[in-house]
Amino acid sequence: MSTVDEPLYPIAVLIDELKNDDIQLRLNSIRRLSTIARALGEERTRKELIPFLSENNDDDDEVLLAMAEELGVFIPYVGGVEHAHVLLPPLETLCTVEETCVRDKAVESLCRIGSQMRESDLVDWFIPLVKRLAAGEWFTARVSACGLFHIAYPSAPDMFKTELRSIYSQLCQDDMPMVRRAAATNLGKFAATVEAAHLKTDIMSMFEDLTQDDQDSVRLLAVESCAALGKLLEPQDCVAHILPVIVSFSQDKSWRVRYMVANQLYELCEAVGPEPTRTDLVPAYVRLLRDNEAEVRIAAAGKVTKFCRILSPELAIQHILPCVKELSSDSSQHVRSALASVIMGMAPVLGKDATIEQLLPIFLSLLKDEFPDVRLNIISKLDQVNQVIGIDLLSQSLLPAIVELAEDRHWRVRLAIIEYIPLLASQLGVGFFDDKLGALCMQWLEDKVHSIRDAAANNLKRLAEEFGPEWSIQHIVPQVLDKITNPHYLYRMTILHAVSLLAPVMGSEITCSTLLPVIVTASKDKVPNIKFNVAKVLQSTIPIVDQSVVEKTIRPCLIDLAEDPDVDVRFFANQALQSIDHMMSS
Repeated sequence: MSTVDEPLYPIAVLIDELKNDDIQLRLNSIRRLSTIARALGEERTRKELIPFLSENNDDDDEVLLAMAEELGVFIPYVGGVEHAHVLLPPLETLCTVEETCVRDKAVESLCRIGSQMRESDLVDWFIPLVKRLAAGEWFTARVSACGLFHIAYPSAPDMFKTELRSIYSQLCQDDMPMVRRAAATNLGKFAATVEAAHLKTDIMSMFEDLTQDDQDSVRLLAVESCAALGKLLEPQDCVAHILPVIVSFSQDKSWRVRYMVANQLYELCEAVGPEPTRTDLVPAYVRLLRDNEAEVRIAAAGKVTKFCRILSPELAIQHILPCVKELSSDSSQHVRSALASVIMGMAPVLGKDATIEQLLPIFLSLLKDEFPDVRLNIISKLDQVNQVIGIDLLSQSLLPAIVELAEDRHWRVRLAIIEYIPLLASQLGVGFFDDKLGALCMQWLEDKVHSIRDAAANNLKRLAEEFGPEWSIQHIVPQVLDKITNPHYLYRMTILHAVSLLAPVMGSEITCSTLLPVIVTASKDKVPNIKFNVAKVLQSTIPIVDQSVVEKTIRPCLIDLAEDPDVDVRFFANQALQSIDHMMSS
């Protein structure tokens, strides 16, 4: 092909592939649009490629989604921001398709382009596009329009601004619930760009329309706007306009609306200030905590700590704590689980006395819950309580329950306890640990579940790091090495794993005198899995011990293993020998 025709080649391939029956080829060509545009140059991209894409009526959503995404970053390929408007027509078409994710991506790309366009171009091209979409016959266009107002509005002349507010108001009252939903979703973004004078009049009247909508799916999205508008309004306006809506929504007949209120309530407290929170929002929150729908109670329970932080400790104890007690014995395990995941955070808020008197009994009842997730959520946050009530009280009240959980029938609960042990050990100190938890740590090495045995070996390493080699040689190493003779090979493998983790912490001397002889003995095991794990452990100890030990003890052992009948044992033994040679040469 001649050099003159070369620029035509990419566009020809693109057009062919875009019309190909194979969706993958069409997708590939769309994803290569930037390469094609670079090959064509800016002018031909504007005059040929973009019009072609505008006319391309591909029916596959995946291709359209890729096109919407690509066009969002296309400004450099059409000649910069002064030509950005040429990208609007294909995206306008994509804003009207039926598939939601394509429309959303097209709106996102339009917002990205619009935020970079010059003000004059926004007035000439972008605002007319928004108006066309908002007047679209098919609801999809009107849905997309709602997401573009916050880009179009700030740079519009006053005459256009009035018109845009009026159009948005009409969209809030559209016949189609989908359009009203989109208007409710984007109201907060649009309101943030509107002048304060119009915020109280136009925007608040739109907001009131949406809050009284007969569709619960629209009302629940209006709840999200409450928090956004609350941040824009002055506190007194917030109390006058937003607070009554929230109180009414907290008693809405639809549980989904009440669920949204439970999720958003603590943000609204910040917007309205302390006094209205105490008089209006606390009773609303208490109602939600006692809601007859479990999903609403779950959402409310999950926010209990955040809500308590906004209140004074006295208010929290007076109003919220009685509800927390009820929720701790709720009939729904998911409510109890949501409560357990946050309740520990209440301890710093309520202070030491209230925690000991009121919260500790709740913690204990949740630690004994029949549902493992509830117990897990309590265990993983124990340190928050420790900071408030001190380790002595914690160990007296909660430790018996922890020891019980260490033998829980659900392995995930046992795993959570193991992962918490090093933290507990550092808080309790050596003496306490030896009395109560030492035996448990050894017991886990022989658990039936591999993940528990693995975590137990890691746990021993972390304990050795915490308490030091002298303590470890007395309290960990002898008990671990005793278990190397366990009749079951899987348990022997766990011990080897534990030894390999302990060796770097214990240092060269203890490794050579105590750990290495046990590893060498294990190399005579009958089970190949043990033998090749010995080879791996020996390889990991090479950097720890002296060169003389490597030559006298480790190399002879590996040479024996390298002649083993089992192929895997030979492989790992040779790998370890190569590692020795490499170390010697370096």
